[in-house]
Amino acid sequence: MKNFALIGAAGYIAPRHLKAIKDTNNNLVAALDKFDSVGVMDSFFPNADFFVEFERFDRHIEKLKRNQNTNLDYVSICTPNYLHDSHIRMALRRGADAICEKPIVLNPWNIDALAAIEKESQGKINTILQLRLHQSIIQLKNKVDLANKKGKYDIDLTYITSRGKWYDISWKGDEAKSGGIATNIGVHFYDMLSWIFGKVQNNVVHLREKNKAAGFLEFENARVRWFLSIDENDLPKEVKEKLQRTYRSITIDNEELEFSNGFTELHTKSYQKILLNEGFGLDEVKNSIEIVHDIRNKAILQTGEKHPFVK
Repeated sequence: MKNFALIGAAGYIAPRHLKAIKDTNNNLVAALDKFDSVGVMDSFFPNADFFVEFERFDRHIEKLKRNQNTNLDYVSICTPNYLHDSHIRMALRRGADAICEKPIVLNPWNIDALAAIEKESQGKINTILQLRLHQSIIQLKNKVDLANKKGKYDIDLTYITSRGKWYDISWKGDEAKSGGIATNIGVHFYDMLSWIFGKVQNNVVHLREKNKAAGFLEFENARVRWFLSIDENDLPKEVKEKLQRTYRSITIDNEELEFSNGFTELHTKSYQKILLNEGFGLDEVKNSIEIVHDIRNKAILQTGEKHPFVK
């Protein structure tokens, strides 16, 4: 049984990490969040110590080590994106491995800095790239690898996940903290695409607003028109009529990829891999971080292939 600490226990994604720690028969010894709405912990680890101040949390971890000979094996990080690299460094300083939600950092040079620190420490930095463990995505990668297609695949990626007014007020609405729409809700799609279709050869941005973004990505083996949005007005008519607030679609050479189900256990699968020392490290994630950094910083162009949802 391994000992875990969790930072960001009140966040949206934290319950999936709590469940993964529980499902893999490990123990949560302490959790931290400046917000105290963490009643969800009762369903998983009611006896875990909880703190709202980093200093007391850090001191508690030290006391466990010195007074009870309880070493920390992993720190799970579910905090706002801009804090990830700081909390990863804290985990390594404590002699623990880090398990960090995506995006692991906001900029490519942050990865280089973490790589240097990881090399100096005895710990390992892992990130959650759960789409790589989704059965439909694995099957797609196997199909693409075996096909050895001469031409490039034509792909349309559309992801609309409606968010309320709270989004802009939270850290997620602050680009300096979240990285913006493409980073916050799109990074795992870009990782999946680069994992399957190779390195990026061209990155064009057609639309970049606070609540939506769109562009064109060309990989070694695919040409991708993409559209991401949190604006419910972008939902297709048939989706609105069903009173649904999310629309996810990936078409490959006009054939729809079905992957609407199978997400519930992917964090547990991620933890199982990490515990076997088979987690996704810094090298795995660099492509997607470079993609979202470029999307944030490139000039808007009106040339090239646009996604059909770009008006």
